[in-house]
Amino acid sequence: MSTPMNRHLNGQSDAQVDAGQGQRADTAPTPLLEACDLVRRFPLRGTGGLLRRPRLQAAVDGVSLALYPGEVVAVVGESGSGKTTLGRMMLGLLAPTEGRVLYQGQDIAGLQGEAWRRFRRDVQVVFQDTGGSLNPRHSIGNSIALPLRYNRDMDAASAAAEVDRLLDAVGLPATHFRERLPSELSGGQRQRVGIARALASRPALIVADEPVSALDVSVRAQILRLMADLRARERLSYLFITHDLGVVRALADRVVVMLQGRVVESGTVDEVLSAPSHDYTRQLLAATPVPDPSRPLQA
Repeated sequence: MSTPMNRHLNGQSDAQVDAGQGQRADTAPTPLLEACDLVRRFPLRGTGGLLRRPRLQAAVDGVSLALYPGEVVAVVGESGSGKTTLGRMMLGLLAPTEGRVLYQGQDIAGLQGEAWRRFRRDVQVVFQDTGGSLNPRHSIGNSIALPLRYNRDMDAASAAAEVDRLLDAVGLPATHFRERLPSELSGGQRQRVGIARALASRPALIVADEPVSALDVSVRAQILRLMADLRARERLSYLFITHDLGVVRALADRVVVMLQGRVVESGTVDEVLSAPSHDYTRQLLAATPVPDPSRPLQA
């Protein structure tokens, strides 16, 4: 089903990949960020010992996906499906056991010096925990100024002006919020600060890990609208990690469904949600809340 929000988003970026399968071979862009057969294994708790190797379990098992400039890809699955581990590997925060992560065609494992710093600047993250991701002793203005100084080499005066611009851009008037502490903000306001902090580095891509799951429904809609507006204004790409198919409908172009560390289904939002081919996807759809519980969910 194509919603008005989906149609609005689908027309926002000239660089966006048609149907999630890439453009024609002669015009296809290089993926902005790509996972190539990623595997991540962790030792099972309670196994192993002095003379025994621990048993390993794959949290991510052979996952490949490509995200193109201007595109929003949602990775969907229940807790334990491997989607957050995948996101951490694509951010460079967790090394894969096997496989590679490519940024603009380059393996991030080999990036050093300025190339690594550029990757860290271009690929930012918005966390699920709006409180825990902000230093409780730093004012909102100081938290946003930090990446301005380190990633963009701004002096104090320039950083202060940019902090005000970013706060205004995410709907938090700088004069009222610049000096506030995280504890003085609501969950939705803290999430807006997290988005402003991610935008401070002028990224090409934001990895958003369950950024609205802890928020009230009305606040969630505001944050999703904000992210859609920023996508159009800043030409951002998003890797959106979520368990909520309602969020996928509102924001994403393509969806990747994960179960037990593997991709079980992928395609455009319209394709996957209108005619899911895997039982697990159908179960996720059936569990999605609808405005009128007495009516069956229509894909």
